[in-house]
Amino acid sequence: MSTKPVSGTESRQYDRQDAWWIEPLFTVLSLGLFGVYALWVAWNRQHFEFGPYLSPFYSIPIPGVHAKDLDWLAISPAFLVLWIPLGFRATCYYYRKAYYRAFFWDPPACAVPELRKAYSGERAFPFVLNNLHRYFWYLSVPVVAFLWYDAIRAFFFEDGFGVGVGSLVMLGNVILLSYYTFSCHAWRHLAGGCLNCMSKHKTRYTLWQRITRINESHGFWGVTSMLSVWFTDVYIRLCSMGTITDIRLF
Repeated sequence: MSTKPVSGTESRQYDRQDAWWIEPLFTVLSLGLFGVYALWVAWNRQHFEFGPYLSPFYSIPIPGVHAKDLDWLAISPAFLVLWIPLGFRATCYYYRKAYYRAFFWDPPACAVPELRKAYSGERAFPFVLNNLHRYFWYLSVPVVAFLWYDAIRAFFFEDGFGVGVGSLVMLGNVILLSYYTFSCHAWRHLAGGCLNCMSKHKTRYTLWQRITRINESHGFWGVTSMLSVWFTDVYIRLCSMGTITDIRLF
């Protein structure tokens, strides 16, 4: 048996024999396509509404102001709110791991060599902005509240209360967004951080425990909520264009 030493690079090349590249490839495709689609939707300014349904890209968090009332703006009304969920997701711990691995190859997977030769952390622009994550969470909470308002409004048609397929689509979307938002590490820290003795703060400890349970699936909520926003907008857009028909269940 050969006793020839193996260099670190050679050993790492054989540590992964599985299809490790599938996850970063999926990340590149999903985040890349979603980013292009979101930008196109924001600039398009058409077919974002159908009946009581309003695309989550155009949910304007201004009391008494509807997206269609802002057509006079030089920019799309979508840009008034999109920067908040964009900043929230871009600084999210799960998304940082995902796009560091997929787009920067830093590293692409465990036991796979990195491209960079030196590590500087998140001390330089633009990565230093990731320290603003908790503040983007604060801004995201009222956005989710307005999305709940939109989801509830989706059950009220011109002829009164009813349930359409679009109503359920919007409800499912805001539920997933709520799970993603309230499984955030920033919310978990706010609930149970800076405590020296949990037993003296039973209410906060109970809240921290419940957040921790859903925080364990934070990545899952991040992906599913992103896809649900995409699907919800596509559904409303196709209904508005007359491509598909929204079915009223009752």
